[in-house]
Amino acid sequence: MNQSKVMRGFLDTGLLLLMLFSYISSAVSSSHYSPSCQSHEQFHLNGMHKNGDVILGGLFKIHFFSTDPDLSFTSQPQLPTCYGFNIIGFREAQTMAFAIDEINRNSNLLPNVTLGYSLYDNCLELGIAFRAALTLVSGQEEQVTLEENCVGTPPVLGIVGDSSSTRSIAISTVIGLYRVPLVSYYASCSCLSDQQKFPSFFRTIPSDAFQVNAMIQILKRFGWTWTGLLISDDDYGVHAARSFHSDLGPAGGGCLAYTEILPWGDDPAELRRIVDVMRKSTARVVIAFSNKARMINLMKEVVRQNVTGLQWIASEAWTSADVLQTPHLMPYLGGTLGIAVRRGEIPGLRDFLLQIRPDNTGGNSMVNQFWEHTFQCRFAPPPASWVEAGGGLCTGQEVIQNVENELVDVSDLRAEYNVYKAVYAVVYALDDMLQCEPGRGPFSNNTCAHLQRLEPWQLVYYLAKVNFTTAFGDEVSFDENGDTLPIYDIMNWVWLPDGRTIVQSVGEVKRSAFKGDKFTLDEDKIFWNFEPKQPPRSMCSESCPPGTRMARKKGEPECCFDCVSCSEGKISNTTDSMECTSCPEDFWSSPQRDHCVPKKTEFLSYHEPLGICLTTTSLLGTFICVVVLGIFIHHHSTPIVRANNSELSFLLLVSLKLCFLCSLLFIGRPILWTCQLRHAAFGISFVLCVSCILVKTMVVLAVFRASKPGGESSLKWFGAVQQRGTVLVLTSVQAAICTVWLVSASPVPHKNTQYHSDKIVYECIVGSTIGFAVLLGYIGLLAVLSCLLAFLAKNLPDNFNEAKLITFSMLIFCAVWVAFVPAYISSPGKYADAVEVFAILASSFGLLVALFGPKCYIILLRPERNTKKAIMGRGNTR
Repeated sequence: MNQSKVMRGFLDTGLLLLMLFSYISSAVSSSHYSPSCQSHEQFHLNGMHKNGDVILGGLFKIHFFSTDPDLSFTSQPQLPTCYGFNIIGFREAQTMAFAIDEINRNSNLLPNVTLGYSLYDNCLELGIAFRAALTLVSGQEEQVTLEENCVGTPPVLGIVGDSSSTRSIAISTVIGLYRVPLVSYYASCSCLSDQQKFPSFFRTIPSDAFQVNAMIQILKRFGWTWTGLLISDDDYGVHAARSFHSDLGPAGGGCLAYTEILPWGDDPAELRRIVDVMRKSTARVVIAFSNKARMINLMKEVVRQNVTGLQWIASEAWTSADVLQTPHLMPYLGGTLGIAVRRGEIPGLRDFLLQIRPDNTGGNSMVNQFWEHTFQCRFAPPPASWVEAGGGLCTGQEVIQNVENELVDVSDLRAEYNVYKAVYAVVYALDDMLQCEPGRGPFSNNTCAHLQRLEPWQLVYYLAKVNFTTAFGDEVSFDENGDTLPIYDIMNWVWLPDGRTIVQSVGEVKRSAFKGDKFTLDEDKIFWNFEPKQPPRSMCSESCPPGTRMARKKGEPECCFDCVSCSEGKISNTTDSMECTSCPEDFWSSPQRDHCVPKKTEFLSYHEPLGICLTTTSLLGTFICVVVLGIFIHHHSTPIVRANNSELSFLLLVSLKLCFLCSLLFIGRPILWTCQLRHAAFGISFVLCVSCILVKTMVVLAVFRASKPGGESSLKWFGAVQQRGTVLVLTSVQAAICTVWLVSASPVPHKNTQYHSDKIVYECIVGSTIGFAVLLGYIGLLAVLSCLLAFLAKNLPDNFNEAKLITFSMLIFCAVWVAFVPAYISSPGKYADAVEVFAILASSFGLLVALFGPKCYIILLRPERNTKKAIMGRGNTR
C-alpha cells in the first residue's frame, strides 16, 4: 500500500516537472522568434479574482475531493473535477479577500496602491495545487508580449498558501527557484524551516517542532513517561515523529510506545492492528499526529474494539474537529487535550461575510458554488432574485439565516486568523519596500525597488525583516528560518452531563522575542474522563524511589527499567536516579541507601566489655604490685626480703607496676601522644623489669662461685653500685632505641577502612617496622639471656634457690611473647591492641606471681621459714 503511494507520488511529481519544463521551454523557444510568448496550455481552475496595481495570490481548499484524470495516454488528459464543498476553506479564502479590502481602505498602508488578488482552489490535491501555483507565477494570458530585456512586474508578487505541508514543500521547491515568496497559513512541517531548500518560504503558523515541544511540556507536567504515538504517513506526520524521537528521552523525561506501528495509513487491516496494540499496551496516553479524516477512520475501529480508558493528545489538525465531538465518541475522546492554532479576532469579518451573496459578487463562481452546494439553490445570471430550485423556492431571508449559521461563525477563528496575518505580513513588507529612499536602498548600488518593476526576490528581503502587531495584540515577525514567533492554545474536550461537548482553552504555550518560552496550564479547568476525576498514570515502569537507581531493560524503550538498590557505600536521594553516588570518605550509606551516615568507629574503648576487662585487670595488677611492695617494705628486715639484694626486688616491683600501667595506653581512641608513648613506655618498662631479673640471676651465680675456694674476688664485680649501674645501662640502651625510632619514624594514629567498609578502625601504625622489631628483639634478648643464666643456677645447693623461680618466670615470659607475634599480626584493628595488652598483662602477672608469690607466701603464711637459718638450709633436713 505504502509503496504504491510512493510510486504514485513520484509519478505525479515527474508529470508536474515535465509539464513545467514544457511550459517554460515553449515560452523560451517562442521568444527566440517573436516579441511574445505563446502559452502552450491553459489550466481551467476554480478561483476568484480582483484587479489591482499589485496582485497577491492565494491557494485554499475550497473542495475536498477531485476525480483522477485518465492516464491511458491514448487521448488528451482531462483536468480533474473538484467536488465536496468545504465551507471552512471558503471562509479562509474570503478572509484573504476581506484583508485586502480592509488594506485598500487603510490610507496608512500602501497609499496610492490598490491591491488585488487571485485565489484558487487546490481541491486538497497536489497536482491541482501545483497547477494553480504555476498559473499564479506565470499568468493566464494566452499570449504575453515581452518588454525590452523581458522585464516587468510578474502576475503575483507573493502567494498566501498552501494549507498542507506536502503541497507547500512541492510548490516552494519550484517557485523558490525564482524567489517568489510563499507565505503559508497552515503548513507546519518542521522540514520547511530549511532555508537552504526553501529560501522564499514563510509561515504564520508555528513549526511542528514547537507543537511537539508543547506536547512534551504537557507530558512533563503530568509525569506521563510511557506514551503512544500515532502519526500519519505523510510529511506532516513523519517529521513530527522525528521531532518527538529527538526531543523525548531521559533528558526529556519520557519515551514513546507504539513506534513499531509507524507510519499510519488508511488500510483497514493496519488500523485494526494499531488499535489492537493500543488495547494491549500499558500506555494510557496516546498522541495522535494526523489529520481529521484519518482520525475518523481510526475512531471507527476504536469504537468497534471498545478501547476506552485512554487519554488522547490531539495535534492541531484535529483538535477543533466538530465531526469527532459527537456523543457516541465522547466515552473514548472525552477529556482530550489538544494543541490548537492561536485563536484570534478579526473585527469586521462577520459583516463582510454577511455580504457574500450571488447578487452582489459579480457572478463569482466560488460564491455560486457555496450557495448551490450548501442550500441547493441555483441562481439566474442577472443580479437578481432567488429562483425556483428543485420545485421549491428559497426566499432571501431564509437563505441569509442559513448563511449566518454555516459561514458567519467567527467565534473560533484560527486558520482564518493565520490567513489574515499572512496577508498583512506581505503588505507590511511591500509597504516597507515602497518607502525606500532613493540612494539608501538595500540592493546593489544602494538602489530601491520600483512599483513598475518589482521583483519577488526583493519582497523576500523585506518579508524577512517584517515586524508588526495585530489588532488582537499578537506580534508577527519571522526568524532566520522563515518561522513566526510560535504560539499555541491548549484545548480540552469537556463532556457535559447532558451529552454535549464543548472545547475550552485551558492554557497556552508561546515564545517571545525577549522572554523565551512560556507554558501556562490551568489544571483546575481540565476535564478528565476518568474516575476519579484525576489525570491518569502512564508509565512503563514505576518510578524508582530514593535508595535505588534505574537499570535499563535490554531491547526496550528508555522508560522501561528495573529499580536496583544502590550498593553499599552508595546512595541516591532523588526519585528516578540514573546513578548512585558514593558517600564521602568518613561516611557510609544508610540501610535504606537514601542518605549518608557517619561511619561507625572502632577502637579498644574503655566503655566496651573487652576494654573494661583489660582495664580492670591492669589496675588489679598495679594494685597487687603496690600490695606486694608494701609487704616487702613492711618486712624489709626479714631474711627472705634481704636475701638476694632487696633493692633489686623493690626496683623490680616498681617496673612491674609500670608494665601494668603502660597497658592502659593501648586502651582508648589513639591520638598522636598515646601512639608515641605506648610502645616507648612498654619497651622501657619491660627492659627495666628484665634487667633487674638478669642482674639478680647474675648475682646468684656470683655468690655461688664465691662460695668456692678462690672465688671471693668475683663478688667485687657485683656490688650494689655495679648492680644499679648494670640495670641503668641496659635500660638506657632501650631508651636510645626508642628515641631513634620516635625521631626517625614515629608511630602515628591512622583511620583504617580496609578491615570493614562501613567502619573506621582507629589504630596506631608503628611507623618503622624495624624500630618496633629492634625494641621487641632487645627485650627478647635480655629475657632469653636471663632464662639461660637462671637455668644454669637452678640446682644450686640452697634451701631457697631464687634461680628456680626466675627460670620458671622467664619461661612464662618467653612463651607469652613468642605466642604474641603471630597473634598480633593476624589480629585486625582493636584486637591487635587487645592482644598486645593481654601479652603485657600475662607476662607481667607471670613475673609477679612466679617471683614474688612464694616469698609472700612465706612472709605471710609461713613466718617460721623466714629465718636466716632456714634460708641457708642449715636447719632440719626434712
